[in-house]
Amino acid sequence: MPDAAAEPGTAAARNAAEEKSALSRPAVAPDSTAGYGDHPDQVVDFYVPRGGAGAGEAAPVVVVLHGGSWRAPYDRRHISPFAGFLARRGFAVASVEYRRGAEGPAGDGSGEPVAGRWPDTFDDVAAALDALPELVGRHLPRADARRTVLTGHSAGGHLALWAAARHLLPADAPWRTDRPAPLRGVVALAPIADFGVADKLDVCGGAARQLLGGGELFADRRPYADPALLLPTGIATTLVQGRADVDVPQAVAEAYADAAARAGEVVGVTLLEDVGHYPLIDPAADACAVVAEEIAQLAW
Repeated sequence: MPDAAAEPGTAAARNAAEEKSALSRPAVAPDSTAGYGDHPDQVVDFYVPRGGAGAGEAAPVVVVLHGGSWRAPYDRRHISPFAGFLARRGFAVASVEYRRGAEGPAGDGSGEPVAGRWPDTFDDVAAALDALPELVGRHLPRADARRTVLTGHSAGGHLALWAAARHLLPADAPWRTDRPAPLRGVVALAPIADFGVADKLDVCGGAARQLLGGGELFADRRPYADPALLLPTGIATTLVQGRADVDVPQAVAEAYADAAARAGEVVGVTLLEDVGHYPLIDPAADACAVVAEEIAQLAW
């Protein structure tokens, strides 16, 4: 963003600096990795808890879904410092990888890679969540899977909200479950939580529309994919949102919370002043500690 560098006082400059801080941190290697399918992207990284819980005490599980507009260049490595940060806070962490958009431009003139794969992205998140109880038992022996919190950032925040609402999917959805997921709660970080509002605001270069295949498919597939249409979940949910976020604006989170209220469900919204998109997953930022506390309030 050369323009932002030339104008240090702009929101774009702040966003560029926050992005650089979060994404330039060295990846944190997991303690182990396991597959939940045959594709190279169908894997979960596990981080054992390193603090917080007392000796012999089982740790809550935090399932992390990374963001990146569901686009191929962004994989779980960029959120690994956040996963490591949570492990140091005493959580047992499972960081899920999933298939994202194909390499190469989307063909819409934006120059951006394709956002997501239909139905593969959703297939993978559903399969990973279904496989996690057994995988956690093998790879996180100090974990208490009965205290599981699902979190995700940006596009991953969408996937976290969606995964918690699978019991509300249309009857013909292949990912539908017959009961709510056994979660203590969901903490969605700057989530792309309402596809209607995200599309109007062209969030992440129209990523939500691309994820669903564009054109008429966007409207046809929204009931299967849009968390704002899958309410009330009956699962404790908190959204954490920076007021200065220019990538996924505050209006998207507020639209989801409003939709929940209309459905008779209270969704917590924690708004952080002078915080943009990336500090929520940057261990060096105060906002990241706020996120950990929100997770702890549900998990412990």
